[in-house]
Amino acid sequence: MRPAVVGDAMSDPETETETEAESNAEGAAAPDADREATGPAPVVRRGDEVTDEAVGAADGLSKGVLLDASDGAPNFALRRFTLAPGARVPEHTNAVEHEQYVLEGEYVVGIDDEEHVVRAGDALLIPAGVVHWYRNEGEDPGAFLCAVPNGDDEIKLADGC
Repeated sequence: MRPAVVGDAMSDPETETETEAESNAEGAAAPDADREATGPAPVVRRGDEVTDEAVGAADGLSKGVLLDASDGAPNFALRRFTLAPGARVPEHTNAVEHEQYVLEGEYVVGIDDEEHVVRAGDALLIPAGVVHWYRNEGEDPGAFLCAVPNGDDEIKLADGC
């Protein structure tokens, strides 16, 4: 919709003719028809619609899938993880990269041979195949968003875990 200009029929809804209103309504429907032919429909998922489930590989770790291929997302899955106080995720690798954004709390992430204390607002890139782990030593939960490519992901626990 173009911005209203003084003296323009668009600036005063009462001066819009029935034909213009019908034309505008038809024009508003066109993008949806185009979207169906070119890509997925938009999705809005409310936070209270997401169910967090315990992750079996680690006590105190839960995951909620915010969006993924089942929602029509063609390329990435977006997940929310929560690390309870005292939670430990063992050393492991993933076949796919992940990008993470820390939402709350403070916890330790091990990537290769380095430990990083991360806090709300920090972002991480964990390349495919790199050993990593998590540990929440604090009294408050830690939470992060994790984006991964859709498709298969092979998770392997590191030797000795």
